[in-house]
Amino acid sequence: MAINLEDVKNTGIKAAYGSADILRSHLGRLGHIQKKGPKDLVTEADIESEKHIIETIRKKFPDHDILAEESGSSIHGDAEYQWVIDPLDGTTNFAHQVPFFSVSIAFAVSGEIRVGIVLNPISGELFTAVKHNGAQLNGHTINVSSCQSISESLLVTGFPYDVKQDSRPYMVRFENMLNAAIGIRRLGSAALDLCYVACGRFDGFWEEHLHPWDTAAGVLIAEEAGARITDFLGNSYTIDKPEILATNGHIHDDVRKLLNL
Repeated sequence: MAINLEDVKNTGIKAAYGSADILRSHLGRLGHIQKKGPKDLVTEADIESEKHIIETIRKKFPDHDILAEESGSSIHGDAEYQWVIDPLDGTTNFAHQVPFFSVSIAFAVSGEIRVGIVLNPISGELFTAVKHNGAQLNGHTINVSSCQSISESLLVTGFPYDVKQDSRPYMVRFENMLNAAIGIRRLGSAALDLCYVACGRFDGFWEEHLHPWDTAAGVLIAEEAGARITDFLGNSYTIDKPEILATNGHIHDDVRKLLNL
């Protein structure tokens, strides 16, 4: 029997709101911050948020596979159905009390993302999408921008945690974009960056070396809002690829050319 995607979406939303409560309760009150790498942080808020999301999903769908940032993959019988979770996208912002971070929850059937949920716990903005049913912000339909020219576009990007190992290619791409666009922002949550492309606040987003949980939900939301999403060469994007370019479509090829060094 086919799974009911509305049930999936409602379960994901419930998990996201509970997670948001946990994150807000920890904001500015962190006791210990660990490092997974030189610039890759994890806090008790990440751990508690992820635990709550997994428990909420397990109550409704005990046999589904879950891929989560902090605990990895956990298969409970039916790997056809998989949840992809980032309990706190923007941990560095969170740890410094910068109010720009998100909870990201996606649901895939046989590897295809079918449901995407991204919640900003501070603003209360809830972005959702179900495959072939469009994208919404707090229940209202959203669409990408109509900007036709890269010279009039506002772009957003991020840098990987290992950028200091060899910053040159990232800086060359950044400079190319800076010279071409009206402006560039670097906000610190890839999930929200994609959602901001989806609702037309940004005209394009690019980044390298993200993880599946960083983009799974945001990619579906952006696509359902009309975004074009590829790798830097223009090939179809999947969440296991090392680079992503998401635009309103009109500026996509011009941006892509500037990314290929």
